[in-house]
Amino acid sequence: MTQNKDKKSEYLSSLKSIETENFLDRTFYRPIGFQIAKAIKNTGITPNMVTILSIFIGVCAGIVWWFPYNITYAILGILALVVANILDCVDGQLARMTGIKSQVGRILDGFAGDLWFASVYIAFAHRLNMQFFTPYDPWIYIVIILLSAVSHWNQASITDYYKTLHLLFISKDKGKEFEHSSKIIERYKTMKKGINKVITWGYIGYTKNQERQTPQLQKMLVRLESKYGKDIPDEKRDVFRKKNLSVMPLLNINTFNGRSVILFISVLFNIIWLYFIWEIVVLNIIKEIIRFRHEKMCKEFEAE
Repeated sequence: MTQNKDKKSEYLSSLKSIETENFLDRTFYRPIGFQIAKAIKNTGITPNMVTILSIFIGVCAGIVWWFPYNITYAILGILALVVANILDCVDGQLARMTGIKSQVGRILDGFAGDLWFASVYIAFAHRLNMQFFTPYDPWIYIVIILLSAVSHWNQASITDYYKTLHLLFISKDKGKEFEHSSKIIERYKTMKKGINKVITWGYIGYTKNQERQTPQLQKMLVRLESKYGKDIPDEKRDVFRKKNLSVMPLLNINTFNGRSVILFISVLFNIIWLYFIWEIVVLNIIKEIIRFRHEKMCKEFEAE
């Protein structure tokens, strides 16, 4: 009994928070990721190595889906994304198990999924162009790629921001990753030239976009800091955390798992246009509903 409790405790400590994990992550991706992280934690393999491997494997989905419809290629691409997402779980769990963490590693981890899907959007646009070709179609598909990429970036940005915010209200320790852009700029100014500085520069724009989209949240944070400093009372944390849980089911639709269900259906049945409708129309509507509800919640919480 004690051994089982220890194993469960070790598994839970490898997660950011059970409250921010969706059903598929809790039941499939995270348990597999945990076992892999345990197996490699003493091998010298770092979380960043795992992240880079996940990027290469995830991009393979776009490569195999570039070709005309073939059920074997369809399944191979699905498997590539499933494996890449498992590795995306492994890098975070390995970082928490070993204590090998870095700001750049977190940023790189966030960009990994964007690169997987960039390859998928390019492949899908090419497939549509082959399927419905006219002399003007290539320009249409370039626009579709750009709309999909911008939509995905904004949706992932808000989802990541709200989930990281939730960690801040669980505890100060778990919420360390939640930073204002001004702090990232200060860190950027002290960094030496190199790839890490370039990645951090991109992260500044990413964070500023999150802040622009959440004005009521920013006001609430300023109010809380002016009133309590860095030590928000536990009762306040608990009230906001419970309120924030109400938007978590919608947030989960805008994660990899919410996308992948429609993505895999589109690939298996060769109805590529379905995924673009899901990405550009449906997920953007859901994102705006989430943002509206969250901003309203922050405004009401600020007024309490």
